Amino acid sequence: MARLLVVQNHGGGGPGRFGDWLVAHGVTLDVVHAYAGAPLPRRAEHDGVLVLGGGYLPDDDVRAPWLTPTRALVAGAVDRGVPVFGICLGGQLLARVAGGEVRGRHGEPEVGSTPLTLRPEARTDPLFRGLPERVTAVEHHVDAVTALPPGAAWLMTSERCPYQAFRVGERAWGVQFHPEAGAERVRSWDAGRLRAGGLDPAELSRRAELDEPAAEVVWREVAGRFAAVVAGS
Repeated sequence: MARLLVVQNHGGGGPGRFGDWLVAHGVTLDVVHAYAGAPLPRRAEHDGVLVLGGGYLPDDDVRAPWLTPTRALVAGAVDRGVPVFGICLGGQLLARVAGGEVRGRHGEPEVGSTPLTLRPEARTDPLFRGLPERVTAVEHHVDAVTALPPGAAWLMTSERCPYQAFRVGERAWGVQFHPEAGAERVRSWDAGRLRAGGLDPAELSRRAELDEPAAEVVWREVAGRFAAVVAGS
C-alpha cells in the first residue's frame, strides 16, 4: 500500500476530503502536525508528499520554524522524483524551492468559491488533463505566487491570481486553491472578520453550496489521479 507524508501547517487545516479521496484509492496518510512541533523527516521515505495550507509565507521561518525542514523535504522530493502536491502555502512553498517567486499581500484577495480556467498546457498533464475548461474551488489567500519556477507547466488561472496551478518537473504539483475544502469550510469562517473585509458571509456560503456538486466531482478525480501517481512511484 502506498504511503503519503502529509505536512499540516496549522490546527484547522487537515487534509479534509482530499485526504478521504486519497484513502479511498488505497493511499495511507501519515499526517505530521508540524505546526505543533512534530518532527519532520530529513528525507521523504514515503511514496509521496502532500503539504497543506497555512497563514504564512513559505520562508516565514521566525513565526513557523518548521518551514525550514519542510522546504528541504520538498526540495529533496522534487530532486528525486518523489510525487509532491502542495496546497495554498504548500503550493507557494513548492514554487519557492523550485526557483519561483512568492509575494505577501499581493494583488486582490480571493475568498470563497472562485472560478478557475484550465490552460492549454493542462491538456497533457497527468492530473489536470480532460478537466472542464472552467471549474470552481474554495480560496482564502492574500499571498500569491508571482513568478513560476523556470520550466514549470502553467495549468490553471483565475481573474485575480494568474498562477492557480502548476507542475514542476514531471511529478510535483502546486495549487493556490483548496481542493480539500468544500462549502462546510466556508461556513466555518469567522463572520465578523469577513464582514470587516467587506464580504457577505451568507453570500459566500450560498455561492459555495451552489458550486460544490460540480467542483467535488473534479477535485475527487484529481485526488484519484494523484493517488495513482503516488502508488506507481
